[in-house]
This record gives sequence, C-alpha cells and structure tokens, in this order.
Amino acid sequence: MQIVIAGTGNIATVLGKKLKAAGHHIVQVFGRNPEAAILLATELEAHSCSTWTTITQDAELYIVAIADKALLGGEMRLQLKDQIIVHTAGAVSMNVLKNSSSRYGVLYPFQTIRKEVTPLPEIPLMIDANTDAVKEKLSTLAKSIAKQVSFANDEERIKYHLCGVMTNNFTNYLYTLTEAYCKENGIQFSNLLPLIDETASRLHYFSPRQLQTGPAVRKDESTIQSHLAMLNDDPELKKIYQLFSGEIMKYRW
Repeated sequence: MQIVIAGTGNIATVLGKKLKAAGHHIVQVFGRNPEAAILLATELEAHSCSTWTTITQDAELYIVAIADKALLGGEMRLQLKDQIIVHTAGAVSMNVLKNSSSRYGVLYPFQTIRKEVTPLPEIPLMIDANTDAVKEKLSTLAKSIAKQVSFANDEERIKYHLCGVMTNNFTNYLYTLTEAYCKENGIQFSNLLPLIDETASRLHYFSPRQLQTGPAVRKDESTIQSHLAMLNDDPELKKIYQLFSGEIMKYRW
C-alpha cells in the first residue's frame, strides 16, 4: 500500500520500519518538528513535511501516530476524500477521525514500543473500522506485519489499554523502585532477572491466580514485619509493600 505516516515517535518509527520491510511504500512522513520528520523520512525512503496542509492527498492509507491529547485536542487537521485514515491509540475512540474521511478506523499496536530497541519486537495489532470493507483492508495490512491480529471495538480496546497499564506500566514502576533499592543497598538488580523471566514465562501456561507466592499469601506476618522494618528509610516502597501485602492477604485465593 501507499502509506502516509503522521508522527515521528516510537509507534510511528517502528510501524514505519515494519511496513517498509513488508513491502509497503511509505510515501511521506509528517512531523511538527521538521528535523525529526526528515530523519524518519530518510530512514523510510520517504518525503517529509511539517504542516498538515502539505500532506499529500494521493496515498491509500494514512496512519496518525500522535499523542492521545493531540488527537482529542483537535490538533490533527487532515481532510481527505475517501482514503482510509487510522489512529494508533488504545484509549481514543475511532470516531475522532470521522470528520477527516468517510473511511476511518484504528490500528492499535498492543505492545510496549521503543524505537531504540533492536531487533524490532513482535507486535500484536488490534484493529477496528467504521465499515466491514475497511476492516478487511486493515486486516490484510495488519497480517502483513503481525502474527497476531484481532478485532477490538472502542469499548474493548480501552479495557485492554487499562489492563496493559496495570500489567506493564505498573510492574515496570515496581522494577524501577526495586532497582533503586538495590543500588542504594549495594546489591545487583541483575540477579533478579531470572526470577522476573520465570514469573513472566509461567503466565503462558497458568493463571496468575495459581502462581501467587510470597509471605502475604502465606500470611507470614513475621517476614512481612521484617521486610517493612528494612524499608523504613524508603517510605515510597514501604507504602507500596504495605498496600500490596494487605490486598494479597485479603484476596480469596
């Protein structure tokens, strides 16, 4: 397909690379920062532009990979005829695009994405559109760059987005606090990686509920109090430890 990408961040970069590798033609990259637009366009062998009015009207698909607040705030000023336009947001309705074209939808990469990471990760895609015909076109496109493609409407997609925040962003914040604790106490965070990897890998075969371990699920008050005493100088981590331990102890395992 002939594709225009609006955006120069992580999602725009990674999707652009995957689409190019799959044989699609990226004809133009839009970015408010002209230097960033030129940089990504050069990598994708495309033209660049930095104003909405200079975006070509001749492409088949327009992928808008900009921040949610920019989508919702009306910063996206793209008026098309009947070409397909999609955004890549998990928590924004596809109807935000209804005034840009008669054919619109969503191409949502349900994955944590950093453009600096190589090789490019496998990226499951969730799609939706305002017509069945557009859904079919997006499905074909998505399957050219992803092994896992599924349909998710606005209500379903925002629920997945919420679950993604809890399972990815929240756990990574715990890793961040734990890494800081390790540094402050002279131990190596890298020694935790086999434990982290094993815990995550088991989720492919078991329910998380089956895998819960630790002093809280055993109601081991002695160990919990010992841990809390060790965290007296780290009130942020102590607060989270108390909250999680209390909730785990109350949960009906």
